[in-house]
Amino acid sequence: MSDNAKQLAAAFRKPELLIGAGSIEQIERLADAGADAFYIGDQRFGMRLTGDIPPERIGEAIRLAHGKGAKAYVVCNGILHNEVLPELPGYLKLVADSGADAVVFGDPAVLIAMRQAGVQLPLHWNAEMTSTNYVTANYWTGKGATRVFLARELNMDEVVDIKRHVMAEVQVQVHGMTNIYHSKRTLLKNYWEHQGQSAQGERLDADRKLFLIEEERKDEKYPVYEDANGTHVMSGDDMCMLESLHELMEAGIDSFRIEGLLKPVEYNETVVRCYRKAIDAYAADPAGYVFDEEWLEPIRELQDPDRELSFGFYYKEQVY
Repeated sequence: MSDNAKQLAAAFRKPELLIGAGSIEQIERLADAGADAFYIGDQRFGMRLTGDIPPERIGEAIRLAHGKGAKAYVVCNGILHNEVLPELPGYLKLVADSGADAVVFGDPAVLIAMRQAGVQLPLHWNAEMTSTNYVTANYWTGKGATRVFLARELNMDEVVDIKRHVMAEVQVQVHGMTNIYHSKRTLLKNYWEHQGQSAQGERLDADRKLFLIEEERKDEKYPVYEDANGTHVMSGDDMCMLESLHELMEAGIDSFRIEGLLKPVEYNETVVRCYRKAIDAYAADPAGYVFDEEWLEPIRELQDPDRELSFGFYYKEQVY
């Protein structure tokens, strides 16, 4: 290895590989696949979780993650209404006592509830599509945020520019579907009731296999599902940055998030393993890194044929 290559390797800080876990079992399986960290939580406070981990098991989940050498971040980034606020300080106290590594927030009410509970934890700011510039990001670092999760609608140049200027760790999504619409209303329940059909139990479980299709683009299916936070419409394709992951590593991005929502755990395990290979290969020799097409094949084999793999907005000129 040349002196220049050695300097690159010494300066490189391996990014975290993060994925959501909706159960204790998923934490164990995804950690064994190579995940460095998990986002977990309760639908009362967290938005678009892969599953609920109830308060009585949150400590068990965090201990298991730590036992696997991984971190556990508790998500409280929901759209918070008055009725849940009295429960929030107690939940955050429980989370802190259980050893969580950070709290993910979007609403300042979470910061106030932490003060009320008398707890301090690292804060990760996640305001979904509004986290689009480094000035706003630095405002929240001034309020205690140690990490910012950037909007999925940013292109590569914008992501790199924010990383240069922001005074905290930067997290981006690198794989999976993205949310394109959310309503607190129970639109699917209302639809089934309008049709004179029950919207309970098995019906709501089946909602996770429903799609919206536009008249002009009938070949593109947008998954739509309903949970405790309302109705969600997701993208018709899956982001996959595996081929271009080196660009984000060169930029010094700190955390790569895999969105495992509405995917079987076998698929998510495979995705984690493939990204793990790319990250470790780059870390071993940044100067000599070459993407291996074989890393992508296991994902392609499991990919839903109705859902294309894309680069999201990373190489698009976004117009707001």
